[in-house]
Amino acid sequence: METLSELNLKSTQVKTDPDSLKYYGKDWTTYFDIKASAILFPESTADVVAIVQWARKHKIALVPSGGRTGLSGASCATKGEVIVSFEKMNHILTFNTDESTVDIEPGVITESLQEFAKEKGLYYPVDFAARGSSQMGGNIATNAGGIKVVRYGLTRDWVVGLEVVTGAGEVLHLNNGLVKNATGLDLRHLFIGSEGILGFITKAQIKLAPKPPALKVIVLALDQMSSVMKVFGEFKKQLTMQAYEMFSEKALKIVIDATGLARPFETVSDFYVVCEVEAADESAEAKIMSVFENCLEQGWVLDGVISQSEVQAKTFWRYREDISESLSKYSPYKNDISVAISKVPDFMNDLDAVFTKAYPTWTVIWFGHIGDGNLHINILRPEGMSKEMFVEECRKVDEVVFKAVEKQMGSISAEHGVGLTKKSFLHYTRSESEIQIMRQIKKIFDPDLIINPGKVI
Repeated sequence: METLSELNLKSTQVKTDPDSLKYYGKDWTTYFDIKASAILFPESTADVVAIVQWARKHKIALVPSGGRTGLSGASCATKGEVIVSFEKMNHILTFNTDESTVDIEPGVITESLQEFAKEKGLYYPVDFAARGSSQMGGNIATNAGGIKVVRYGLTRDWVVGLEVVTGAGEVLHLNNGLVKNATGLDLRHLFIGSEGILGFITKAQIKLAPKPPALKVIVLALDQMSSVMKVFGEFKKQLTMQAYEMFSEKALKIVIDATGLARPFETVSDFYVVCEVEAADESAEAKIMSVFENCLEQGWVLDGVISQSEVQAKTFWRYREDISESLSKYSPYKNDISVAISKVPDFMNDLDAVFTKAYPTWTVIWFGHIGDGNLHINILRPEGMSKEMFVEECRKVDEVVFKAVEKQMGSISAEHGVGLTKKSFLHYTRSESEIQIMRQIKKIFDPDLIINPGKVI
Protein backbone atom coordinates (compact mmCIF):
# COMPACT_ATOMS: atom_id res chain seq x y z
CA MET A 1 0.00 0.00 0.00
CA GLU A 2 1.60 3.22 -1.19
CA THR A 3 -0.01 5.36 1.51
CA LEU A 4 1.68 3.41 4.34
CA SER A 5 4.74 5.68 4.03
CA GLU A 6 2.64 8.55 5.37
CA LEU A 7 2.60 6.90 8.80
CA ASN A 8 6.36 7.29 9.39
CA LEU A 9 6.49 3.97 11.20
CA LYS A 10 9.71 2.00 11.56
CA SER A 11 10.28 -0.89 9.17
CA THR A 12 9.81 -3.31 12.08
CA GLN A 13 6.31 -1.90 12.59
CA VAL A 14 4.99 -2.86 9.14
CA LYS A 15 4.61 -6.25 7.46
CA THR A 16 3.08 -7.05 4.09
CA ASP A 17 4.57 -10.43 3.18
CA PRO A 18 2.04 -13.21 2.39
CA ASP A 19 2.95 -15.44 5.34
CA SER A 20 2.51 -12.61 7.85
CA LEU A 21 -0.76 -11.50 6.27
CA LYS A 22 -2.17 -14.99 6.69
CA TYR A 23 -0.76 -15.46 10.21
CA TYR A 24 -1.95 -12.15 11.66
CA GLY A 25 -5.18 -12.01 9.68
CA LYS A 26 -6.85 -14.98 11.36
CA ASP A 27 -7.97 -16.24 14.75
CA TRP A 28 -8.72 -19.77 15.96
CA THR A 29 -11.66 -20.13 13.60
CA THR A 30 -10.80 -22.12 10.49
CA TYR A 31 -13.63 -21.34 8.10
CA PHE A 32 -12.72 -17.91 6.69
CA ASP A 33 -10.58 -17.00 3.69
CA ILE A 34 -7.99 -14.50 4.94
CA LYS A 35 -7.36 -11.41 2.79
CA ALA A 36 -5.41 -8.81 4.79
CA SER A 37 -3.46 -6.05 3.03
CA ALA A 38 -0.92 -5.10 5.74
CA ILE A 39 -0.11 -5.50 9.43
CA LEU A 40 0.83 -2.51 11.57
CA PHE A 41 2.51 -2.79 14.98
CA PRO A 42 1.97 0.34 17.07
CA GLU A 43 4.33 0.87 19.99
CA SER A 44 2.44 3.70 21.72
CA THR A 45 -0.93 5.38 21.99
CA ALA A 46 0.40 8.11 19.71
CA ASP A 47 1.08 5.48 17.04
CA VAL A 48 -2.50 4.22 17.33
CA VAL A 49 -3.89 7.77 16.96
CA ALA A 50 -1.74 8.29 13.85
CA ILE A 51 -2.93 4.99 12.37
CA VAL A 52 -6.60 5.88 12.91
CA GLN A 53 -6.17 9.36 11.44
CA TRP A 54 -4.42 7.87 8.40
CA ALA A 55 -7.17 5.28 7.99
CA ARG A 56 -9.89 7.93 8.21
CA LYS A 57 -8.15 10.03 5.58
CA HIS A 58 -7.91 7.14 3.11
CA LYS A 59 -11.11 5.30 4.17
CA ILE A 60 -9.15 2.18 5.08
CA ALA A 61 -10.69 -0.47 7.34
CA LEU A 62 -8.73 -1.49 10.45
CA VAL A 63 -8.99 -4.77 12.35
CA PRO A 64 -7.63 -4.96 15.95
CA SER A 65 -5.49 -8.01 16.66
CA GLY A 66 -4.33 -9.45 19.98
CA GLY A 67 -3.41 -13.06 20.68
CA ARG A 68 -5.94 -14.15 18.04
CA THR A 69 -7.31 -16.92 20.27
CA GLY A 70 -10.90 -15.90 19.52
CA LEU A 71 -13.46 -18.28 18.07
CA SER A 72 -15.89 -15.92 16.36
CA GLY A 73 -13.82 -14.43 13.53
CA ALA A 74 -13.84 -10.98 15.19
CA SER A 75 -10.14 -10.48 14.46
CA CYS A 76 -10.19 -12.01 10.97
CA ALA A 77 -9.38 -9.86 7.95
CA THR A 78 -11.42 -11.08 4.99
CA LYS A 79 -11.83 -7.99 2.78
CA GLY A 80 -8.39 -6.46 2.44
CA GLU A 81 -8.36 -4.72 5.83
CA VAL A 82 -5.23 -3.51 7.60
CA ILE A 83 -4.47 -5.44 10.78
CA VAL A 84 -3.44 -3.46 13.87
CA SER A 85 -1.47 -5.86 16.07
CA PHE A 86 -0.74 -4.96 19.71
CA GLU A 87 1.97 -7.52 20.32
CA LYS A 88 4.62 -4.77 20.67
CA MET A 89 2.51 -2.88 23.24
CA ASN A 90 3.07 -5.61 25.80
CA HIS A 91 4.40 -3.88 28.91
CA ILE A 92 3.24 -4.09 32.51
CA LEU A 93 3.53 -0.47 33.59
CA THR A 94 2.72 0.87 37.07
CA PHE A 95 1.70 -1.11 40.15
CA ASN A 96 -0.28 0.69 42.86
CA THR A 97 0.20 -1.01 46.23
CA ASP A 98 -2.56 0.92 48.01
CA GLU A 99 -5.16 0.16 45.34
CA SER A 100 -3.87 -3.31 44.38
CA THR A 101 -4.16 -2.22 40.74
CA VAL A 102 -1.76 -2.45 37.84
CA ASP A 103 -1.59 -0.42 34.62
CA ILE A 104 -0.90 -2.54 31.54
CA GLU A 105 -0.68 -2.25 27.77
CA PRO A 106 -3.12 -4.32 25.69
CA GLY A 107 -0.54 -6.80 24.39
CA VAL A 108 0.28 -8.20 27.85
CA ILE A 109 -0.21 -11.97 27.85
CA THR A 110 -2.79 -13.19 30.39
CA GLU A 111 -0.34 -15.59 32.03
CA SER A 112 2.24 -12.80 32.38
CA LEU A 113 -0.28 -10.74 34.34
CA GLN A 114 -1.12 -13.76 36.50
CA GLU A 115 2.59 -14.29 37.25
CA PHE A 116 3.06 -10.58 38.03
CA ALA A 117 0.15 -10.70 40.48
CA LYS A 118 1.64 -13.81 42.11
CA GLU A 119 4.98 -12.00 42.60
CA LYS A 120 3.09 -9.24 44.44
CA GLY A 121 1.34 -11.74 46.70
CA LEU A 122 -1.93 -11.15 44.82
CA TYR A 123 -4.06 -12.94 42.25
CA TYR A 124 -5.51 -12.25 38.81
CA PRO A 125 -8.44 -14.67 38.74
CA VAL A 126 -9.74 -14.62 35.15
CA ASP A 127 -8.35 -17.88 33.84
CA PHE A 128 -8.77 -20.17 30.84
CA ALA A 129 -6.83 -22.63 28.70
CA ALA A 130 -5.48 -19.95 26.30
CA ARG A 131 -3.80 -18.03 29.17
CA GLY A 132 -0.37 -18.55 27.62
CA SER A 133 -1.17 -16.82 24.33
CA SER A 134 -4.25 -14.63 24.79
CA GLN A 135 -3.63 -10.90 25.27
CA MET A 136 -5.35 -8.71 27.82
CA GLY A 137 -6.64 -6.23 25.22
CA GLY A 138 -8.47 -9.04 23.48
CA ASN A 139 -9.72 -10.41 26.81
CA ILE A 140 -11.22 -7.00 27.61
CA ALA A 141 -12.68 -6.58 24.14
CA THR A 142 -14.44 -9.94 24.49
CA ASN A 143 -15.17 -9.72 28.25
CA ALA A 144 -13.42 -13.07 28.70
CA GLY A 145 -14.87 -15.43 31.28
CA GLY A 146 -13.15 -18.77 31.66
CA ILE A 147 -13.21 -21.35 34.41
CA LYS A 148 -13.51 -19.25 37.59
CA VAL A 149 -16.55 -17.12 36.83
CA VAL A 150 -18.47 -18.90 39.60
CA ARG A 151 -16.18 -17.31 42.21
CA TYR A 152 -14.66 -14.25 40.55
CA GLY A 153 -16.88 -13.11 37.72
CA LEU A 154 -15.82 -11.92 34.26
CA THR A 155 -13.03 -9.69 32.95
CA ARG A 156 -15.44 -6.75 33.26
CA ASP A 157 -15.32 -7.09 37.05
CA TRP A 158 -11.55 -6.52 37.15
CA VAL A 159 -11.15 -3.55 34.76
CA VAL A 160 -11.21 -0.31 36.76
CA GLY A 161 -9.96 2.00 34.03
CA LEU A 162 -9.30 2.17 30.31
CA GLU A 163 -7.46 4.36 27.85
CA VAL A 164 -8.96 4.00 24.37
CA VAL A 165 -8.54 5.51 20.92
CA THR A 166 -11.89 5.83 19.19
CA GLY A 167 -12.60 5.45 15.51
CA ALA A 168 -12.51 9.25 15.34
CA GLY A 169 -8.93 9.27 16.61
CA GLU A 170 -9.85 10.68 20.02
CA VAL A 171 -8.08 9.47 23.18
CA LEU A 172 -10.46 8.81 26.08
CA HIS A 173 -9.52 8.04 29.69
CA LEU A 174 -12.41 6.09 31.20
CA ASN A 175 -12.99 5.88 34.98
CA ASN A 176 -9.29 6.28 35.94
CA GLY A 177 -9.32 3.47 38.49
CA LEU A 178 -12.07 4.91 40.68
CA VAL A 179 -14.15 2.63 42.88
CA LYS A 180 -17.01 5.13 43.03
CA ASN A 181 -17.80 7.42 40.12
CA ALA A 182 -21.43 8.54 39.85
CA THR A 183 -21.02 10.95 36.94
CA GLY A 184 -23.25 9.61 34.22
CA LEU A 185 -22.72 6.82 31.73
CA ASP A 186 -19.65 4.64 32.30
CA LEU A 187 -18.28 4.44 28.77
CA ARG A 188 -15.64 1.96 29.95
CA HIS A 189 -18.28 -0.76 29.87
CA LEU A 190 -19.16 -0.05 26.25
CA PHE A 191 -15.63 -0.97 25.23
CA ILE A 192 -15.50 -4.07 27.43
CA GLY A 193 -17.07 -6.81 25.34
CA SER A 194 -17.37 -4.62 22.23
CA GLU A 195 -15.21 -6.96 20.08
CA GLY A 196 -13.21 -3.97 18.86
CA ILE A 197 -15.97 -2.26 16.86
CA LEU A 198 -15.75 1.11 18.67
CA GLY A 199 -12.00 1.71 18.80
CA PHE A 200 -8.73 0.44 20.25
CA ILE A 201 -7.84 -0.27 23.87
CA THR A 202 -4.36 1.17 24.46
CA LYS A 203 -4.04 0.88 28.27
CA ALA A 204 -6.00 -0.74 31.08
CA GLN A 205 -6.04 -0.53 34.85
CA ILE A 206 -6.62 -3.97 36.31
CA LYS A 207 -7.65 -4.71 39.89
CA LEU A 208 -5.94 -7.68 41.52
CA ALA A 209 -7.52 -9.97 44.12
CA PRO A 210 -6.09 -11.27 47.39
CA LYS A 211 -4.29 -14.57 47.03
CA PRO A 212 -6.79 -17.43 47.49
CA PRO A 213 -6.40 -20.06 50.20
CA ALA A 214 -5.31 -23.61 49.41
CA LEU A 215 -7.46 -25.26 46.77
CA LYS A 216 -8.63 -28.80 46.14
CA VAL A 217 -9.59 -30.11 42.72
CA ILE A 218 -12.16 -32.89 42.54
CA VAL A 219 -13.05 -35.06 39.55
CA LEU A 220 -16.43 -36.80 39.73
CA ALA A 221 -18.21 -39.38 37.57
CA LEU A 222 -21.97 -38.70 37.47
CA ASP A 223 -24.80 -41.14 36.93
CA GLN A 224 -26.66 -39.00 34.37
CA MET A 225 -26.86 -35.54 32.85
CA SER A 226 -29.50 -34.28 35.28
CA SER A 227 -27.20 -34.92 38.23
CA VAL A 228 -24.76 -32.25 37.01
CA MET A 229 -26.90 -29.49 38.54
CA LYS A 230 -27.84 -31.50 41.64
CA VAL A 231 -24.17 -31.92 42.53
CA PHE A 232 -23.52 -28.25 41.70
CA GLY A 233 -26.25 -27.15 44.10
CA GLU A 234 -24.89 -29.31 46.93
CA PHE A 235 -21.28 -28.15 46.49
CA LYS A 236 -22.25 -24.48 46.15
CA LYS A 237 -24.42 -24.59 49.26
CA GLN A 238 -21.82 -26.26 51.48
CA LEU A 239 -18.45 -25.07 50.14
CA THR A 240 -16.69 -22.03 48.67
CA MET A 241 -16.46 -23.03 45.02
CA GLN A 242 -14.03 -21.48 42.54
CA ALA A 243 -14.95 -23.49 39.45
CA TYR A 244 -17.41 -26.13 38.29
CA GLU A 245 -16.90 -27.66 34.85
CA MET A 246 -18.61 -30.52 33.02
CA PHE A 247 -17.32 -32.74 30.20
CA SER A 248 -18.47 -35.93 28.53
CA GLU A 249 -16.91 -39.37 28.21
CA LYS A 250 -16.37 -38.66 24.50
CA ALA A 251 -14.36 -35.57 25.43
CA LEU A 252 -12.34 -37.44 28.05
CA LYS A 253 -11.43 -40.21 25.58
CA ILE A 254 -10.21 -37.68 23.03
CA VAL A 255 -8.04 -35.94 25.66
CA ILE A 256 -6.59 -39.25 26.86
CA ASP A 257 -5.84 -40.35 23.29
CA ALA A 258 -4.17 -37.01 22.49
CA THR A 259 -2.18 -36.54 25.71
CA GLY A 260 -1.51 -40.01 27.09
CA LEU A 261 -2.95 -39.04 30.46
CA ALA A 262 -4.27 -41.85 32.63
CA ARG A 263 -7.96 -41.99 33.50
CA PRO A 264 -8.80 -40.32 36.83
CA PHE A 265 -10.38 -43.60 38.07
CA GLU A 266 -11.60 -46.92 36.68
CA THR A 267 -15.29 -45.99 36.60
CA VAL A 268 -16.55 -44.98 33.15
CA SER A 269 -19.59 -42.71 32.91
CA ASP A 270 -21.26 -40.52 30.29
CA PHE A 271 -20.59 -37.31 32.22
CA TYR A 272 -17.89 -35.97 34.52
CA VAL A 273 -17.36 -32.85 36.60
CA VAL A 274 -14.15 -31.14 37.66
CA CYS A 275 -14.74 -28.91 40.66
CA GLU A 276 -12.30 -26.59 42.44
CA VAL A 277 -13.06 -25.57 46.03
CA GLU A 278 -11.26 -23.63 48.74
CA ALA A 279 -9.69 -25.70 51.53
CA ALA A 280 -8.06 -23.32 53.98
CA ASP A 281 -7.64 -25.85 56.78
CA GLU A 282 -8.32 -29.45 57.84
CA SER A 283 -11.91 -28.69 58.78
CA ALA A 284 -12.56 -27.50 55.23
CA GLU A 285 -11.12 -30.74 53.86
CA ALA A 286 -13.41 -32.72 56.16
CA LYS A 287 -16.38 -30.72 54.86
CA ILE A 288 -15.39 -31.51 51.28
CA MET A 289 -15.38 -35.21 52.07
CA SER A 290 -18.76 -34.92 53.79
CA VAL A 291 -20.34 -33.26 50.72
CA PHE A 292 -18.70 -35.79 48.41
CA GLU A 293 -20.00 -38.72 50.45
CA ASN A 294 -23.51 -37.27 50.55
CA CYS A 295 -23.54 -37.04 46.74
CA LEU A 296 -22.43 -40.68 46.60
CA GLU A 297 -25.24 -41.71 48.94
CA GLN A 298 -27.78 -39.82 46.83
CA GLY A 299 -26.64 -41.81 43.79
CA TRP A 300 -25.70 -38.69 41.82
CA VAL A 301 -21.98 -39.49 41.94
CA LEU A 302 -20.59 -42.89 40.93
CA ASP A 303 -16.94 -42.29 41.70
CA GLY A 304 -14.52 -39.49 42.42
CA VAL A 305 -11.02 -38.42 43.38
CA ILE A 306 -9.66 -35.41 45.29
CA SER A 307 -6.28 -33.86 44.51
CA GLN A 308 -3.52 -34.48 47.06
CA SER A 309 -0.84 -32.26 45.50
CA GLU A 310 -0.48 -29.26 43.20
CA VAL A 311 0.83 -31.54 40.45
CA GLN A 312 -2.22 -33.78 40.73
CA ALA A 313 -4.54 -30.75 40.74
CA LYS A 314 -2.98 -29.53 37.48
CA THR A 315 -3.41 -33.00 35.96
CA PHE A 316 -7.08 -33.07 36.94
CA TRP A 317 -7.61 -29.71 35.27
CA ARG A 318 -6.06 -31.02 32.06
CA TYR A 319 -9.01 -33.40 31.59
CA ARG A 320 -11.10 -30.28 30.99
CA GLU A 321 -8.63 -27.68 29.72
CA ASP A 322 -6.97 -29.90 27.09
CA ILE A 323 -10.27 -30.63 25.32
CA SER A 324 -10.09 -27.79 22.79
CA GLU A 325 -6.49 -28.47 21.82
CA SER A 326 -7.16 -32.22 21.58
CA LEU A 327 -10.14 -31.53 19.30
CA SER A 328 -8.31 -29.11 17.00
CA LYS A 329 -7.16 -31.80 14.54
CA TYR A 330 -10.83 -32.57 13.82
CA SER A 331 -11.60 -28.96 12.77
CA PRO A 332 -14.76 -28.94 14.93
CA TYR A 333 -17.69 -26.63 14.38
CA LYS A 334 -18.05 -24.84 17.71
CA ASN A 335 -21.01 -23.36 19.51
CA ASP A 336 -20.87 -21.54 22.81
CA ILE A 337 -24.23 -20.72 24.37
CA SER A 338 -25.68 -19.89 27.77
CA VAL A 339 -28.90 -19.80 29.76
CA ALA A 340 -29.74 -18.95 33.35
CA ILE A 341 -28.20 -21.54 35.67
CA SER A 342 -31.61 -22.74 36.86
CA LYS A 343 -32.58 -23.55 33.27
CA VAL A 344 -29.49 -25.63 32.46
CA PRO A 345 -30.99 -29.14 33.05
CA ASP A 346 -34.04 -28.64 30.79
CA PHE A 347 -31.91 -26.86 28.21
CA MET A 348 -29.34 -29.67 28.10
CA ASN A 349 -32.10 -32.21 27.55
CA ASP A 350 -33.57 -30.10 24.73
CA LEU A 351 -30.18 -29.82 23.03
CA ASP A 352 -29.44 -33.52 23.44
CA ALA A 353 -32.66 -34.29 21.56
CA VAL A 354 -31.77 -31.78 18.82
CA PHE A 355 -28.31 -33.25 18.22
CA THR A 356 -29.47 -36.86 18.42
CA LYS A 357 -32.00 -36.14 15.67
CA ALA A 358 -29.78 -33.90 13.53
CA TYR A 359 -26.51 -35.83 13.77
CA PRO A 360 -27.33 -39.48 14.55
CA THR A 361 -24.00 -40.67 13.11
CA TRP A 362 -21.82 -37.63 13.84
CA THR A 363 -19.66 -37.12 16.93
CA VAL A 364 -20.80 -34.25 19.15
CA ILE A 365 -18.59 -33.30 22.11
CA TRP A 366 -20.09 -31.52 25.12
CA PHE A 367 -18.29 -29.57 27.81
CA GLY A 368 -18.83 -26.32 29.59
CA HIS A 369 -18.81 -23.89 32.49
CA ILE A 370 -21.96 -25.33 33.98
CA GLY A 371 -21.59 -23.22 37.12
CA ASP A 372 -22.40 -20.10 35.09
CA GLY A 373 -24.84 -21.64 32.58
CA ASN A 374 -22.35 -21.79 29.68
CA LEU A 375 -22.21 -24.83 27.38
CA HIS A 376 -19.63 -25.53 24.67
CA ILE A 377 -20.68 -27.83 21.83
CA ASN A 378 -18.18 -29.18 19.31
CA ILE A 379 -19.36 -31.02 16.21
CA LEU A 380 -16.60 -33.05 14.55
CA ARG A 381 -16.39 -33.00 10.77
CA PRO A 382 -17.08 -36.46 9.31
CA GLU A 383 -14.23 -37.94 7.34
CA GLY A 384 -14.50 -37.16 3.64
CA MET A 385 -16.91 -34.22 4.01
CA SER A 386 -15.70 -30.92 2.58
CA LYS A 387 -15.26 -27.92 4.88
CA GLU A 388 -17.87 -25.96 2.96
CA MET A 389 -20.54 -28.67 3.11
CA PHE A 390 -19.80 -29.32 6.79
CA VAL A 391 -20.28 -25.66 7.75
CA GLU A 392 -23.44 -25.42 5.64
CA GLU A 393 -24.97 -28.44 7.40
CA CYS A 394 -24.00 -27.19 10.85
CA ARG A 395 -25.45 -23.74 10.25
CA LYS A 396 -28.80 -25.29 9.37
CA VAL A 397 -28.94 -26.89 12.81
CA ASP A 398 -27.75 -23.63 14.40
CA GLU A 399 -31.20 -22.24 13.64
CA VAL A 400 -32.81 -25.00 15.72
CA VAL A 401 -30.27 -24.63 18.53
CA PHE A 402 -30.68 -20.86 18.70
CA LYS A 403 -34.44 -21.15 18.75
CA ALA A 404 -34.01 -23.32 21.85
CA VAL A 405 -31.73 -20.62 23.30
CA GLU A 406 -34.31 -17.95 22.51
CA LYS A 407 -37.03 -20.01 24.19
CA GLN A 408 -34.98 -19.99 27.42
CA MET A 409 -34.10 -16.27 27.02
CA GLY A 410 -30.43 -17.23 26.78
CA SER A 411 -27.47 -16.07 24.72
CA ILE A 412 -26.25 -17.46 21.40
CA SER A 413 -22.71 -16.57 22.51
CA ALA A 414 -21.71 -16.85 26.14
CA GLU A 415 -18.05 -15.84 25.82
CA HIS A 416 -16.70 -16.41 22.29
CA GLY A 417 -18.45 -13.34 20.91
CA VAL A 418 -20.45 -12.64 17.76
CA GLY A 419 -17.78 -11.52 15.28
CA LEU A 420 -18.48 -12.95 11.84
CA THR A 421 -19.70 -16.39 12.86
CA LYS A 422 -22.90 -15.38 14.67
CA LYS A 423 -23.76 -11.97 13.26
CA SER A 424 -26.65 -13.34 11.21
CA PHE A 425 -28.08 -15.03 14.32
CA LEU A 426 -27.85 -12.05 16.67
CA HIS A 427 -31.63 -11.51 16.56
CA TYR A 428 -32.13 -14.67 18.61
CA THR A 429 -30.58 -12.90 21.61
CA ARG A 430 -30.99 -9.19 20.87
CA SER A 431 -34.12 -7.35 19.79
CA GLU A 432 -34.11 -5.25 16.63
CA SER A 433 -34.30 -2.14 18.81
CA GLU A 434 -31.17 -3.20 20.70
CA ILE A 435 -29.30 -3.92 17.47
CA GLN A 436 -30.28 -0.53 16.05
CA ILE A 437 -29.05 1.22 19.21
CA MET A 438 -25.74 -0.66 18.92
CA ARG A 439 -25.40 0.59 15.34
CA GLN A 440 -26.02 4.15 16.48
CA ILE A 441 -23.45 3.85 19.27
CA LYS A 442 -20.86 2.53 16.81
CA LYS A 443 -21.51 5.48 14.51
CA ILE A 444 -20.81 7.90 17.36
CA PHE A 445 -17.45 6.36 18.23
CA ASP A 446 -16.54 5.37 14.66
CA PRO A 447 -18.10 7.96 12.33
CA ASP A 448 -16.44 6.56 9.18
CA LEU A 449 -17.22 2.93 10.10
CA ILE A 450 -13.61 1.85 9.60
CA ILE A 451 -12.97 0.06 12.90
CA ASN A 452 -13.55 -3.69 12.56
CA PRO A 453 -16.38 -3.18 10.06
CA GLY A 454 -18.77 -6.01 9.34
CA LYS A 455 -18.34 -7.58 12.76
CA VAL A 456 -21.09 -8.13 15.37
CA ILE A 457 -23.72 -5.82 13.78
